[in-house]
Amino acid sequence: MNAPPSPAYRSKSWAAWLALLGGAVGLHRIYLHGAGDKLAWAHVPLTALGLVGIERMVSFGQDDRLAWALIPILGLMLSQAALLAILYALTPDERWDARRNPGRPGPATRWAPVLAAIAALMVGGIVLIGTLAFSIQRFFEWQLAASAPVVPDQRSAGGPQNSQTLKP
Repeated sequence: MNAPPSPAYRSKSWAAWLALLGGAVGLHRIYLHGAGDKLAWAHVPLTALGLVGIERMVSFGQDDRLAWALIPILGLMLSQAALLAILYALTPDERWDARRNPGRPGPATRWAPVLAAIAALMVGGIVLIGTLAFSIQRFFEWQLAASAPVVPDQRSAGGPQNSQTLKP
């Protein structure tokens, strides 16, 4: 009888770099779990929603409330990808091989995962802080707009046309 084919070796370095560069669309999960992984394909529509939010902001300006809701989704997808890149990169080689490559010791990973972790920390930190700043700013702008009293324009109500006609 033929033995079942052993699964391909899964490199920690490749997984970390794929998570950083393509994790928002699930490339790291496809690499680790195969193309049939449903969670990998769930990344695509969420990232696409965030990209639609950016497109709406470019097209309709900063006052588009739907863009306010969609852009942070992209930021969260990019942040989770960076976090997973750090997690993969900092997993000890023995633990990685025991989980992803059972029965096969892998080569030493050297500096590739360390550099991926450094890049992921920089990119992920910038994206996460930017997402939080954008979301909090938009939330407070929305709150201010909702609580601002509506002052009728005096020109449309037949009032004075310029400030020189106003007398105290």
